[in-house]
Order: sequence, then structure tokens, then C-alpha cells
Amino acid sequence: MITQVLTHRVEAPLHTPFVTALRRTGTVRTLIVEVRDGDGHRGFGEGPQVLQVTGASVEGTEACVAQVMGPLLVGRDPDELTANCRAVRTAVAGNEAAKAALDIALHDLAAQRLGIPLVRLLGGTALRVPTDVTLSADEAADAAAARVADGFGVLKVKVGADPATDVARVRAVRQAAGPDVTIRVDANQAWTPRQAVGVIRALHDEGLNLELVEQPVPAWDLDGMAWVRDRVDLPILADESVFGVRDLVEVIRRGAADLVNVKLAKCGGLSAGRVLLRLAEEHGVGTMVGSMMESPVGVGAAASLVAACGTTLTSDLDAAWWLARSPVEGGIGYDGPVVVLPDAPGLGVTGIADNTVEV
Repeated sequence: MITQVLTHRVEAPLHTPFVTALRRTGTVRTLIVEVRDGDGHRGFGEGPQVLQVTGASVEGTEACVAQVMGPLLVGRDPDELTANCRAVRTAVAGNEAAKAALDIALHDLAAQRLGIPLVRLLGGTALRVPTDVTLSADEAADAAAARVADGFGVLKVKVGADPATDVARVRAVRQAAGPDVTIRVDANQAWTPRQAVGVIRALHDEGLNLELVEQPVPAWDLDGMAWVRDRVDLPILADESVFGVRDLVEVIRRGAADLVNVKLAKCGGLSAGRVLLRLAEEHGVGTMVGSMMESPVGVGAAASLVAACGTTLTSDLDAAWWLARSPVEGGIGYDGPVVVLPDAPGLGVTGIADNTVEV
């Protein structure tokens, strides 16, 4: 049976500051959740703090897990995965980061009890998953050249921090990266619909051969995003506009986007993520799986989902690549532009790293 649900508030430094139109950070601040059974197995999950996107704080996520969801799980059979995840999902409204942390931990624990990698529990076998890499809003040509030299073939350029210079920055990235590298841009809600149309048309007219534009307008403005989509030639990817199924249904109904970015910390974990990917596929909406600023726990779960379910786009799983050091022992690694899943039970995470300070 499940005997304990523990929480670890951790903070880990990045090797390079991460800058978007919404925020600037030099650290990952996140909650690692640990679910233990009576046989000595430990399942790990993660709920990252991304106040500007999800509104979830580490403290609030921890309170939800420790005071509400965790006590519901103690004493339950860890092999009853579907029922346990449903109990987490229905325990409270909102609190998707807390739900994601426990949902991932329950999946990790179930896979560990079977002695198989998480990807196999989800129905897949691949242990290598390609990823893009992000260029922060303060990076351009030099960073692009460095990432291409590292082997990355898909660059995600953060724009919107200064709309007046967005076209020049993307032009510089294309010149540095060369013609064969895929470039996508992410405005993180920074533009008005009219600004978005102006910038996107300018990017298209420059002949920069972009793959897509991610979340050009505020998350709530689905009509505005549909208006943009009707007036530009580049595909529009919804990110912050889609947390759960109802959001995706509205995006589809309004014709607001061509593609969707599924993130576990937005939707509430692997259970919900699988539903979103299937719904998008059934309605002809392209898919990718993304990550917040997370540790190998959250990124490993997201990469396992991609390996098992597949996506139409190269996914956005570089979050743990930015870490100067990992706050956990074990888990994923990076082989250039590829996330490498461990051939070990569950996520392959064995505990909190010795040099990690819990905050």
C-alpha cells in the first residue's frame, strides 16, 4: 500500500539566465513530490513554480499536496493507478501543478513496482526523444550559432520582449543558424492581435522560413488569436491558451490555432496529457509536448509521454538542459539535441541530490 507522500521544495541554478516576454530567471524553483509504498519503492513527480503562467507557487502546491491530496492516497493500493489518478484529479479545483506532481509520482511508482521504464508503462519503447532548444529573449546570433554547433536542429526563439526589434533578432538568428535549421518563434502572449499580424507578416516577407508562431496574443483572447490566424501564412501554436480539455475544445471550436503545446504542469499530469494529445489528433490539430523550467523529473515524464504517444512536431523538452546542476539523482540526460531516457524502472530517479538545498 501507499505509506507516505513527501514533499521537497528545491531550487537549482541555471547555467544561463532564461528570459521571455513574461519573466527572467536564473533558477528553477520547484516542488518534488515523493510517494512511497510498503515495499520500499519511491515514485517521484514535480510541480514547477511558474507564477506568470500557471499561477502556482511552490508553497501553494506543497500545501495542496500535503494537506489535501497526499492524505487521500495513503493506504491505497499503488497498483490501482487509474483510480488513484482520478482521486487526485477530483480532489480539488485547479491546482494543476499539484495534480501533475502526484499524477507523475503515481505513474513512476507503478512503473517501478513493475520494474519497467515509465515509457513502457505508457505503451512505448523508445528511450531517445529529440528536442528543440530555446534562445532567450536576450539572445540572438551568437547563441544560435553555439546551439547549432551543439547539434540542435530546431531553435525556439523567444520574441515579444521588444516588438520593435523582433524581426531583426529573428533575422540575425536565421543568418547565424543557416538555411537548414528549423526556427520557431514564441511571443509568450506579448503582442496585441494587430501587432501580431504586423510582426508575423514582416517575418514571413523576410523569407526567414519559420516553422510556426507560438502564443502570439494573450491567453484569454481566443477570438484575437483566431483573427491573427486568419490573416497570416504561418501556423499558430496555442500554449498558454490551453491548460485542459475545455480550453482545447474552445480553441478547436473557434479555429484559434493550428497546433497545441501540451504541458504536464498546465494540464495536471500524464493522465490529462494523454487525453489532450488524443483529442488534438482526432480533430486535426498538430501537437507537441513542452516543459516549464523543470528538473529531470518533470522533463523525464514529458519525454516519456512523447516517446509513447508521439507528436507531430519536435517537442520542447530542453528545460533540464538549462540546469547548472540537477536537484535529483538519476533521471534523463541529454545527448546533444536528444533527451535520453534511462533504461531503468520508472523515471530512473533515485532521490534528491546530496548537494541540493531544500528551501
